[in-house]
Amino acid sequence: MTRSVAFVGAGPTTIYTLHALLQQEVPPFELTLFEKQASVGRGTPYRPGWNDPAMLSNIASVEIPPLEETLVDWLHRQSDDRLSELRIDREQIDDRAFYPRVLLGEYFHDQLQAMLERATCAGVKVNVRTRCEVIDATSGSDGMTLVVRPERGGVFETLFDHVVLATGHQWPAQPEVRPGYFLSPWPASEIEKIRACRIGIRGSSLTAIDAAVALAVSHGAFVDDGQGGLIYAPGVGTDDFHMTMLSRKGLLPEADFYFPIPYEPLAICNDEAIEALIAGQMDDLLDRAFGLFKQELAAADGVYAERVGLDRLDMEEFCDGYFAERMATDPFVWADRNLAQAQADYEARRTVAWRYAILRMHEVIQSLIPHLDDADFQRFSRFFKPVFVDDYATVPHESIKRMLALHKAGKLDVLRVGENYRIDNHRAESGAVLHLDGEAVHFPVFIEATGQRALAAKDFPFASLRDQGIVRDVAAGQERGPARGIVVDDEFHPISPDLPADQLFCLSLPFIMGRHPFIQGITSSCEIGQVVGAELAAALARESAVAAEPASEAQGMALS
Repeated sequence: MTRSVAFVGAGPTTIYTLHALLQQEVPPFELTLFEKQASVGRGTPYRPGWNDPAMLSNIASVEIPPLEETLVDWLHRQSDDRLSELRIDREQIDDRAFYPRVLLGEYFHDQLQAMLERATCAGVKVNVRTRCEVIDATSGSDGMTLVVRPERGGVFETLFDHVVLATGHQWPAQPEVRPGYFLSPWPASEIEKIRACRIGIRGSSLTAIDAAVALAVSHGAFVDDGQGGLIYAPGVGTDDFHMTMLSRKGLLPEADFYFPIPYEPLAICNDEAIEALIAGQMDDLLDRAFGLFKQELAAADGVYAERVGLDRLDMEEFCDGYFAERMATDPFVWADRNLAQAQADYEARRTVAWRYAILRMHEVIQSLIPHLDDADFQRFSRFFKPVFVDDYATVPHESIKRMLALHKAGKLDVLRVGENYRIDNHRAESGAVLHLDGEAVHFPVFIEATGQRALAAKDFPFASLRDQGIVRDVAAGQERGPARGIVVDDEFHPISPDLPADQLFCLSLPFIMGRHPFIQGITSSCEIGQVVGAELAAALARESAVAAEPASEAQGMALS
């Protein structure tokens, strides 16, 4: 009997999972992809319309795990006309380059098509169901039943042996939920309709930069200044156009820095050391892990360790010190200096050792998260996590140039709001009002741009799995604090005694971010895809072997 596998969602996480599965030796199976968009492979972060062509990804080509081919090889294979459509000069193709989001969408789309053709040749029956939204799922002893609503025709149910939920980020299709108040900066096609006025943007990371870029290109243009920088030229009639980014710390992200790829191994704060701490089941697990972090950092860059007094700092003090110098400097002055340094380091192929050490440790430290109690999880989220996020969530040099150009043109500022501020979006006037330090500032348009947050089980899109108790929140001893997401194991199965083995995998990012707080990028899609692809391959092979056993026994009886 042919086994069946369904993927709900057809973005990068599905692509890398399917790639890992097809790399294994598995018996033929039936594969179905459900995607509510008109085409598969592009995913929300990379599809046209949702993103403006000017929006850049924040991952260099060389960091993108290859599929059927590398991104650079794929680019070299494209015609000049297609490269022109993608706004790329052939001379610009480089494995350290950052490319537009929509270009990555085209790459993933083509790679998925090639994978599906290869699967078909290998005996896999492939069904691609676009414009089909899965609206519910129910677990049973005979499989997982999906309730599907196609764009045309009636709702129907269909049964699968294995289901992978990879529904990706969750953003509203219409971001303007009240006049002038936008819950997200996507789709960009909606943001670009905003009139030239005073605009507040909550956040200053890449998501906020995406919003600023979409608005900027709709009200003007970035022009090369002939010296490696950019000038922003406002459009006619846009005198009232001005953006203010609201940031707790009043910072812009730093420019991408040069480092060796693949990562060099860690000597002290590595997987083995963290696993040993976890096995010890100690109450001070987080502080012991921070001790290993400090040792690794000091070994990597003794000058930096001495300069910040690392040996005397606890976790909270280190976090404060990490940001202190930047917070004491105008964010655009710092961004200008940081960009110049990053460009010089790239030119010299020079690595800032302490930055590289922190970058390599973030995924190692992440394995602690399921083992932290609520108090330490909150400490981690407030003090340790921001350091890692700041270090790895750097942005393309071009993005920093754009922010500097907008500021010099008088179109962009960054406002530090700290922790004690309030946004009121329920006023009679459009947009929202910022309440800060006893003052009220009205923004006729206000955009929430702090990125995807971790979601709880109540937000899970498949109600029957909640009702069955299969999808449930990580138990918390406190009512308030960061969301810890839903309960999944190391192989991304929801943990439930009523769920048959390997029937369901949950890779829906907002619901596993509590356990995996750094799991938002393409490299994370590859890593979790490898885990789930291997699990699926093993399950299919095991089930095929079991199905063959009765036939073998019957044949043996006939021969006797």
